[in-house]
Amino acid sequence: MVFKIKSTLVSEDYSKQTMTSGIYYTQVKPDELLSDFVESFWLLRNDSENDKETVGLPDGRIDLFFIKSDDQPFKIVLLGLGTQYHAEGLIPAKSLRFAVSFKLLAVEYVFQESISDIVDNGKILSHDFWDMSADDLDSFESFCEKSSHKIKSLIPKEIDLRKKKLFDFIHETHGSITVKELSEKAGWSSRQMNRYFNQQFGISLKLFCNLLRFRASLEHIAKGKLFPELNFADQTHFIKEIKKFSGVVPKELFKNKNDRFILLSSFRST
Repeated sequence: MVFKIKSTLVSEDYSKQTMTSGIYYTQVKPDELLSDFVESFWLLRNDSENDKETVGLPDGRIDLFFIKSDDQPFKIVLLGLGTQYHAEGLIPAKSLRFAVSFKLLAVEYVFQESISDIVDNGKILSHDFWDMSADDLDSFESFCEKSSHKIKSLIPKEIDLRKKKLFDFIHETHGSITVKELSEKAGWSSRQMNRYFNQQFGISLKLFCNLLRFRASLEHIAKGKLFPELNFADQTHFIKEIKKFSGVVPKELFKNKNDRFILLSSFRST
């Protein structure tokens, strides 16, 4: 289903997906002024009486979660880059989480601190981070507006255009590009780029590109395309890489039994 949202702080494409067992997922894309830093705003709600078992998949994003549930206090959690699947994730019963998914450029220019110490991990932030509270989770539209205002207030007037260019090339190719090619296009040495990635994000540039390529492949798999469409050497390489990051082969991902791969389910709504 496609809805329109009046806010000028997010794009007009407002997609909603309903999944099985009382799980609801909604995603909004940011407006153009935030597109270099924010991938999306989204919510995930479990209305059922049971915890939902899920498998978390790496996607090359940094997620800022605002979470409340019937039996837990409001909390705000920042997740660093994920490089592996997590097979025992739980969405608690009667819980709601709003989130902002950030692109890596936001680490330096929005959060203004390294996240190298929370690879495949996260940290709990202060309960009043960005002046948010549990009441801000009453309206998803208001949450998007408030978050957008806050992010815009944090972005400096000037950013390193070399870094912007680097991320533009990575995202345009969905990570299907070599470090050497990126060095030539961005005018930045491979050594300098890798130092920047390791210091800021805790992973190598090559691994980040592989994560984005994996995520792009999920969109193809969700549509039943169980063969490589990006820069994989061959079918064997494709299957190996998909299993490395998801724990299963493409065929099992496509089946997505019980919608346990939430990220994959979200692609089927678009």
